[in-house]
Amino acid sequence: MEMINAIGRRKASVARVYLKKGEGKILINGKDYKEYFPQTHIQYNITDPFSTVEVENIYDLKINVNGGGFKGQAEAIRMGIARALVKLNEDFRKPLKAKKYLTRDSRAVERKKYGKPKARKSFQFSKR
Repeated sequence: MEMINAIGRRKASVARVYLKKGEGKILINGKDYKEYFPQTHIQYNITDPFSTVEVENIYDLKINVNGGGFKGQAEAIRMGIARALVKLNEDFRKPLKAKKYLTRDSRAVERKKYGKPKARKSFQFSKR
């Protein structure tokens, strides 16, 4: 089996995922995923596509991720892993799509407008 690659995006984060046969090692930007994401709920986000299709500890992952915060990065990685698994086996599409791992969450930060302190917040109104 050759290396399969996929891209996942979320907010300002872009994750490039490279999947190959192995023993379940996940490297994110050269570090182990447990070291890169110390929070356990974020680690679960990354490993959940594998448990959904029941293929834990079969594939090695090498992931390059940049932009955004830790949550956006984790969800971008999750989407990239799900896309790579579907490229590997088309039967994985249905359970991954049911959990919405193949859907791009397009919500992003709204830009700031002129004459306002933030995107929608206004300065205090004074009648007199």
